[in-house]
Amino acid sequence: MEKQAYEIVALARDKERMTSLEIIHQISDGFQEFHGDRLYGDDEAIIGGIAFIAGKPVTIIGIQKGKNLTENLRRNFGSPHPEGYRKALRLMKQAEKFQRPIITLINTAGAFCGIGAEERGEGEAIARNLLEMSDLHIPILSIIIGEGGSGGALALALADEVWMLEHSIYAILSPEGFASILWKDGKRANEAAQLMKITAKELKEMGIVERVIPETFRGRPLSSTEIMQRLKSDILRKLNELMAVDDDLRIEKRYERFRNY
Repeated sequence: MEKQAYEIVALARDKERMTSLEIIHQISDGFQEFHGDRLYGDDEAIIGGIAFIAGKPVTIIGIQKGKNLTENLRRNFGSPHPEGYRKALRLMKQAEKFQRPIITLINTAGAFCGIGAEERGEGEAIARNLLEMSDLHIPILSIIIGEGGSGGALALALADEVWMLEHSIYAILSPEGFASILWKDGKRANEAAQLMKITAKELKEMGIVERVIPETFRGRPLSSTEIMQRLKSDILRKLNELMAVDDDLRIEKRYERFRNY
């Protein structure tokens, strides 16, 4: 039986859902994490570094949520500060210098909207990532693994292709926020989720994302190992395909991808 949109929202937010770090360790080897933006500090809501997938070096950047309160406080519930986005950009520019393809893993309700984050230039950091990613001369593959919320997600998703796990969502804001704005009633989030077209299946049908990674097979939930095996093989195939494309043509296609919206 097909799940309703708000059921998928709940699954995307599930505290037991695989985190970016867990996925990195399943699809790659030798992950070496880097820290800090070299401007202000280290934001633990965003993790990133170098790893190998089937012997090929890649840069992987992910938004990290926690599995319990202590870890979520450390990771700011997966809501990055500007220094997190600047750290991500530093790693992307490093990847370009050494010709490593980039994989981003996205799971955030949105960028942190606190006063300190605004004072340190949250909006500018997100805009800078969009500007720089649009012109990087290396392949970029972005994967929504849980929540893909607003500009906080888009700041890591200006890629050659964007994929989603089956039980993930991608939206301009949360269903609760949508309902609060449209009907002045956040309790109508279930109804809002149906209207917003935020599920992986709907977004694939509209051409917003290129691929949906299955989490079920004929109604049976797949194990994390099965999902990650499929994801790893798909990533390898796509990176090889993207690396074979001329840099200028790849950038032009990336530009046209987003202009088509």
